[in-house]
Order: sequence, then structure tokens, then C-alpha cells
Amino acid sequence: MEYLYETHCHTSQASACGMVSGEELARFYKQKGYDGIIVTDHFFNGNTAIDQSLDWKTKCELYCSGYEQAKRVGDEIGLTVMFGIEYSYEGTDLLTYGVDKAWLIAHPEVMEIDVHEYIKLVHESGGMIVHAHPFREAWYIKMIRLLPYEVDAVEVFNAGNPDPEFDRRANWYADSYGLVKTAGSDRHDTQKTEYAATVFEEKLTGIGDYIRLVKGDKVARLICER
Repeated sequence: MEYLYETHCHTSQASACGMVSGEELARFYKQKGYDGIIVTDHFFNGNTAIDQSLDWKTKCELYCSGYEQAKRVGDEIGLTVMFGIEYSYEGTDLLTYGVDKAWLIAHPEVMEIDVHEYIKLVHESGGMIVHAHPFREAWYIKMIRLLPYEVDAVEVFNAGNPDPEFDRRANWYADSYGLVKTAGSDRHDTQKTEYAATVFEEKLTGIGDYIRLVKGDKVARLICER
């Protein structure tokens, strides 16, 4: 049996480019037959919807509100909803899994340290880093920065990429360094027909299962439809 998971999606509560609430996102994916989603809103160093003038704890609480709403609805309708972060470093986007709101509140320094220190801190905390759309070209991406010896996996299919060539290059990159491959829709709304999924032969009960299976190279297959 196969289980479908969205590993990269955004809510309007925390991502400035998000067009749907956590509740809408959860109901959308349940209707589409997914078994679970990981909410990965843009962090404060990305396209955030959170007022940067607020104190750190308040910002972290607001940042998690889209995920928390999706989680409440997911629990009601039978969709596993997990927490993640899309952390940005000068245009390099890192999907971060295995940390939570308490971790964020305890680590305000993540806004000051460089990308290498950030990855080290996440790993020391038991988390995992997946490089999102590493070859995307856009006005806000000044440099294509690759970190093959620091990331745990590469998002090789991103349904939000405007050019499939970006995915082909990501596959080449993962193959070149023997990195595990994942797929994500990078969804910000419920209107676009493009979608992606990371598929496992084991049902995930939480983000720990996702980390274990990806690090163990237990991804069954990837789906990306445009």
C-alpha cells in the first residue's frame, strides 16, 4: 500500500504569498486523497506575513498559527498534519523538519547566524534539512548556492517551478552526490492544478517518521504533475 504526502505548502496566516488558510489547506489535501501534509510556511527571513516589529515569542506564535489550524482540522478529518519551516538564506530555501514552536522560541539566534551554523544547529537538535528547488531562477534569487555535504536531501520535483528544467537540474544534482530525493507542490492556493507528492509504503504518524524514512532512503516514489 502507498501513502501520499505533501512536503511543501503554505498558509495565508504566515506566508505573505499564501492565499489559503490552514483549514482550507487541510480540507483541500484530504479531498485530493493525500494521507498527510507538512506545512512549511516562509520564515521571517523569507516572504513572511508576520509583523517583524513584534517581540520574538509573539512572532513565533503567530508563525505557527496556520500550521496549528491545519493540525486541528486534520485531526478532525483524518489527515496527518506536520510542522516544518521554509528557512531562507539570501535566496537559498531550506525546508526544515523536526523542530517545533518551542524550539523556535528558544532560538532567536537563527535570524543572526549564517546558513552553515543554522544547518548545524538543526542537525544538533535532531532535525533534517531538504534543499528546496535548488536550481530555481527568480528575481529574488541572486545566487544558486549548493550545500551537498550539509543538506540531508534535495527537492527534485517542485510543482511550483515555472520551468521543468529546474527539476531536471535538481535530479542531476541529487544523483551526482547520492542525495535522497523528495517532491513537493510548493502550494500557496487551491486553484492551481499542478501538484506533487512524496510517496511511502509506510503511513507516517508524525514528523519523526518522515525524517527517519527520508534519511533511510525509504522513499517509495515521487509524483509531480503539471
